[in-house]
Amino acid sequence: MKKAFAVVLGFVFILSLGTLASAQQPIVWKMQSTWTAADNHQVSANTFAEKVNAMSGGRLKIEVSAAGAIVPAFEVLDAVHKGILDVGHAWPGYWFGKHPGATLFSSVAGGPFGMDNMDFMAWMYLGGGLKMYNELLQNDLKMNVVVFPASGETAEPQGWFKKPIADIKTFKGLKFRAAGAASEVFKNLGMSVVILPGGEIVPALQRGVIDAGEFSDPSADMKMGFQDVAKYYYNPGVHQPTGFMEVLVNKAKWEALPADLKAIVENAAMATQGFFDCFMIHQNSLDMQTLITKHNVKIMETPREILMEVLKAWDKVAEKYVKENATFAKIYASQKTWAERVVPYRRIAHPPYELSADYYWGALNPYKVQKAGKLPTAAPAKTPAKK
Repeated sequence: MKKAFAVVLGFVFILSLGTLASAQQPIVWKMQSTWTAADNHQVSANTFAEKVNAMSGGRLKIEVSAAGAIVPAFEVLDAVHKGILDVGHAWPGYWFGKHPGATLFSSVAGGPFGMDNMDFMAWMYLGGGLKMYNELLQNDLKMNVVVFPASGETAEPQGWFKKPIADIKTFKGLKFRAAGAASEVFKNLGMSVVILPGGEIVPALQRGVIDAGEFSDPSADMKMGFQDVAKYYYNPGVHQPTGFMEVLVNKAKWEALPADLKAIVENAAMATQGFFDCFMIHQNSLDMQTLITKHNVKIMETPREILMEVLKAWDKVAEKYVKENATFAKIYASQKTWAERVVPYRRIAHPPYELSADYYWGALNPYKVQKAGKLPTAAPAKTPAKK
């Protein structure tokens, strides 16, 4: 009888513990991004929060806000470090002013070394990139943060222009918005570069503070309103073909999490990356059509000489930072070692994208791309109808 009573008491105790656990308040984290609410990248921030909330069964809830809600966009990293924010959603290139090595995680011209985003993200996860980025933030910058990739990047267009550009000479003479290492690259080309957060680019174009500028991709650019102030959209660009958006977690808040919630945060970030990579392909192709059909945007092919000069300019910028900064040199060498094996493999094992693309779609030009070297001409005047 006593044994049975003890068993009953044991069950009651276990049930009580379960009741207490379920009654505990969820952990709530404040997250702010560097994006405006209308920015396409905010989809990644929102998706990450939704996945964490769902995967944790409500035990960990992330409250999301857009740029400026708590701190200015460029102060997100410092705010997470200080505990003003628990989480930030940002782009590594914004920390270029703090450390040149940060830009190697945000994308630099040519990949670097010919990598596309699949090659680059493979380096992040399997080639030591993520470890080196955490070391840069924690050791070099003394930031109390832990970082995870939360979405890949698509190759960014060359940018938006109020007037067509025919050659490198025309391009060099412009006041141009850029960010991260791209700003150094375009300065090296002889351009007058203005660094602005995303929400300030279109107003600057409208006021004539800049002549042209780049931000991200067709979907993000359209939400920012570029099509309302500039009509010439040059594609492709080679200045930022890779990279990722990041989730920055305050280190103390991270270390306080139980192991299962840590795993949820980490895997929610990876799941968000996979989803957002697919989302960008889908949405960008739709929005490029909208830019043409509804906003009369002209899609222009970037002159090849501009793309080549951008690559040459980046090599000079990189050489400078390799000599000046040991961390930059270490990361850049790691990327080169990875690319030296992976890029040649991709070239022999993967068919060129244009091979099958040209076979099926080469005769079509659905985006009405105007080839490089051919400036747009005015529409022919209508012949008056005979009376």
